[in-house]
Amino acid sequence: MTENVGNVGTVETKYYTFGNSPKELTLESGEKREPITLAYETYGKLNQKKSNAILVLHALSGDAHAAGLHKGDKRPGWWDTMIGSEKALDTEKYFVVCSNVLGGCKGSTGPSSTNPKTGKPYGTKFPIITIQDMVSAQRRLIDHLGIDKLLTVIGGSMGGMQVLQWMIYYPDRIGSAIPIATTMKHSPQQIAFNEVGRQAIMADHNWNNGDYYGRSAPDRGLAVARMVGHITYMSDVSMAEKFGRRLKNHGRPFKFGTDFEVEGYLRYRSDNFVKRFDANSYLYITKAIDYFNILNGKKLSKIFKDLKAKVLVLAFKSDWLYPAYQSREIVKACKLAGVDTTYCEINSTYGHDAFLLEIKEETHLIKHFLRTVSNG
Repeated sequence: MTENVGNVGTVETKYYTFGNSPKELTLESGEKREPITLAYETYGKLNQKKSNAILVLHALSGDAHAAGLHKGDKRPGWWDTMIGSEKALDTEKYFVVCSNVLGGCKGSTGPSSTNPKTGKPYGTKFPIITIQDMVSAQRRLIDHLGIDKLLTVIGGSMGGMQVLQWMIYYPDRIGSAIPIATTMKHSPQQIAFNEVGRQAIMADHNWNNGDYYGRSAPDRGLAVARMVGHITYMSDVSMAEKFGRRLKNHGRPFKFGTDFEVEGYLRYRSDNFVKRFDANSYLYITKAIDYFNILNGKKLSKIFKDLKAKVLVLAFKSDWLYPAYQSREIVKACKLAGVDTTYCEINSTYGHDAFLLEIKEETHLIKHFLRTVSNG
């Protein structure tokens, strides 16, 4: 599908600011925030009935730029392979919206944003946020766009968590939902991986309790956090196929450098990551992911009791970060609530990253599913 890369054309990021008193956004913690800005992009056209809108929800390191090209860029948005003419989310049919989450660092209000009360970046004075808070902010954006009911909400990983939150919090605002490679709650192991990343950032001597803006940032700590995360996104098979035990210099220099190709790859990916992501946002967003738990003592059969939407759940056999059994739990909860649900487990060797890479299979399944969905 490389010939279709960037076929939505040149796009611009837009910004919506809301929540001025007395219409502040009340966070799950009870704290009220004002004002809040969300960065967002749209692709395709909203039809006259406003019934063809799809909300794309991004993962931890994603942003509002899901498709197309920014002026002067050569690399398209992070899900460009799925959004555009004749793609899974066909912009000839659908109006696609993607926003940067609350707490992010790519245009939406987050720890690196200026606190209007002090004129300085919030840093760790930014309030703790949750997936529910992210979705509450998104709902304000959807209201602003004049959309009463979304045709579908779709996302992978943390994006899938936001999908599940929409299914619970705003069941009457969605016609369908597509959670991909996600979970209803983090396991202790999943929390542990995130905590290692957070500790790496906070151990960096440049972190300075989050007050590093205008000075050297905790780049090494954030790079290590990204390395740990990236290992969990791949599988043993995909790493063996991509790198094996190949040495970069075809020898054994016996030094602590990037001897193996996999070491060079991790350093390359992490060095690029720190150029575009804020360390404090990484702390806040991973904490929001760890706090996420839609079970919260509820019976499995009661979680989606108010949901009338159709659901497509996708998982990948080699995903060990969010194993397929966690997706099957989502399906079970939906079925117990009488929700019309389809489950597909894709045979992929890519690991968790498969939701970004298994384009052909996902496109086939999503296109077929959307043909069965109507928004009235």
